[in-house]
Amino acid sequence: MLDKLLVVPRHFLIISLCGLLAVVWYFIPHPAVIVAVGMLPFAILIVLEYPFFMVLLFVIFSFFRIHEVIPQLYNFKIPLLLSLASIASMSWNVFFKKRFSLWWRPEFTSLMTFYVLVSIGVVMASNLPVAMGYYLNIYVKIAIMSFAIAWLITRESEFVIASVAIVIAGWIVGIKALSNKALGIGLVEETRVTIGRVFGSVLGDPNDLSLVLMFPAAFAVGFIVNKGMNYPTKFFGIVSICILFSAVLATQSRGGLLGIMAVFGIYAYRRIKNKLLFFLIGIIGALVLYQVAGISERASGGAAEEGVDASAMGRIYAWEAAIGMATDNPLTGVGIDNFFSNYFFYSPHWDGLNHAVHSTWFGVLAETGILGFIVFVITIVMLVKTALRTLSTIEANDTYFSPMIKTVAEALLAGMMGTLVAGTFLTFGFSWPIYILGALIVSLAHWTEQQISLIKDIK
Repeated sequence: MLDKLLVVPRHFLIISLCGLLAVVWYFIPHPAVIVAVGMLPFAILIVLEYPFFMVLLFVIFSFFRIHEVIPQLYNFKIPLLLSLASIASMSWNVFFKKRFSLWWRPEFTSLMTFYVLVSIGVVMASNLPVAMGYYLNIYVKIAIMSFAIAWLITRESEFVIASVAIVIAGWIVGIKALSNKALGIGLVEETRVTIGRVFGSVLGDPNDLSLVLMFPAAFAVGFIVNKGMNYPTKFFGIVSICILFSAVLATQSRGGLLGIMAVFGIYAYRRIKNKLLFFLIGIIGALVLYQVAGISERASGGAAEEGVDASAMGRIYAWEAAIGMATDNPLTGVGIDNFFSNYFFYSPHWDGLNHAVHSTWFGVLAETGILGFIVFVITIVMLVKTALRTLSTIEANDTYFSPMIKTVAEALLAGMMGTLVAGTFLTFGFSWPIYILGALIVSLAHWTEQQISLIKDIK
């Protein structure tokens, strides 16, 4: 089967493997080499035959930083290997085996336009090495994998598996965060939990950690509240939301709390008929969360600071700097990942340190200019409208769609809205969250439209 898959004679394959073994053994004379080379054909077979799982694992490791949550995995470069495996598998199955067909939607056009503007901005960046480093090491992967995610998820079972895997990954991160909180490991300002801060993990920022936890929380709530879900699934959702919600509270992130409230709010708004009651519950819930999360005890942004606290003022100064950068560079901005290095030149208040922008919207405005910001907003609006339209279509034809697919559709909408609300105070305009959510939204929309076409043909 393997030689047929790779379209090469059996003897040529054997000779190639023996040659590879000889070369590797020359540099690494260890018995484990024989096992590794012997397993290589099976690894290639798995990679080429299961593109969905390659992409899913890549999403899990890249978004949730599992290799940083579990430091023993850090040196294996798993995200890089999975990205290569995903691209290889997609290329093989699209161009050689013809198992998948590439398709295009208006959301892709808007997203591609933004990618092009970001790429032009890199060349025009004020600090070219910084912009080029981030662009090549991170953003190019995001751009490529956004399309891979959308194209390679093609079945209902794959959406279901992805939703469960996302929640389980949230478990891993949430439990690690709660463990760090209990043991006092990696705390910021003595109270705010982080993960992997000592080796520069993305999750070493409590704000970014809260954002990562928000995504699986959207699915966990859906498992609980949607009709048609069996009791084991509901129980799984209850346990999950307890872990994830507790971990978000432990970050003491105001942006994270706003995001998690938005997630709950989407589900509540669609189920509470009395909107006055909805807003009343929302206000009371916000006040309770503020106290439970202990934000008033934070060293920055806590109750000890009078008036507008230092944390809030820092954001205001950063946003003013972002506006200045966009005004001076309306077509290209200062370049991706260049806000920090330009802060000194544009901030109205200099305290001796450069600062992050702490806002997705102002970050995009500063680093891609006014033109890039407009395209970014258009893309976001299109994705939200697509998520709403897909959910409405599924609900209007609920006899043809399973409860789990409705849960996935609603969770993607809630996750996107929570992410956008949190984006007021968190910076992820050029990182994974919004692009993974967008890819899943577009993929589900395309799959739903295909199912509706089949339903109409049957009728």
